[in-house]
Amino acid sequence: MSITYNIARVTLTKIYNIFLKTPAVLDSKDFFPQAFIFVDNWAKIREEAKVLIDNVKNIPRFHDLMPEQYKLSAHGEKEWRMFVVRAYGLDIKENMERCPTLAKLVRLNPNVKSASLSFLAPGKRVPKHIGPFRGITRFYLGIDVPLDAKGRPGVVLTIENEDYRLGNGESLLWDDTYSHSAHNMTEEWRCALLLDIYRMNMPAFLRFLTNIVLGLARLTIKWRGIFPKEFA
Repeated sequence: MSITYNIARVTLTKIYNIFLKTPAVLDSKDFFPQAFIFVDNWAKIREEAKVLIDNVKNIPRFHDLMPEQYKLSAHGEKEWRMFVVRAYGLDIKENMERCPTLAKLVRLNPNVKSASLSFLAPGKRVPKHIGPFRGITRFYLGIDVPLDAKGRPGVVLTIENEDYRLGNGESLLWDDTYSHSAHNMTEEWRCALLLDIYRMNMPAFLRFLTNIVLGLARLTIKWRGIFPKEFA
């Protein structure tokens, strides 16, 4: 399965690269104008996330959901856990109910194709990698980010060799087919909101291709039985 995944990822990237010439980091005003809605509600989302982190071991590891991501998720024997409320357009009813504020925001924004609370364990390093295809962009919002000894956000997100320290309520939109990594350099869990946003301003052919890819992803999720069969 991982070989098939990698072949599909490389092929899709080549196709999108013919038509898209945007940089790694994107302006949310142009590519995700609804970003401010999530930023304005980060504190409410954090209250919901804090309940989850009390039982963080019950949250699936990333590779439990996607075995293809084992090398990233299990790297260094530190944990990367993902609480998914929407996966490629499928709303996970049980998880939506546990995060009503986040669920409401996601439902109001159909261009948000996936939404997860990402938990990085103390000391966790996610090695350099690239995302599957350019039909979506990645939005990152700091929800509960521990500080380092100097009082700075203690988690570094590196995109194309540029470091970003994003604290609580701070966000970034980027194209995750560019090289990126993350490192939690603290002794506490970090929580961030990760959204996959349907890329705006694509030519019609790429919109058609993106819709096919997202549809196949939904079918795969249902076929694998990754989440409860009862979707919202």
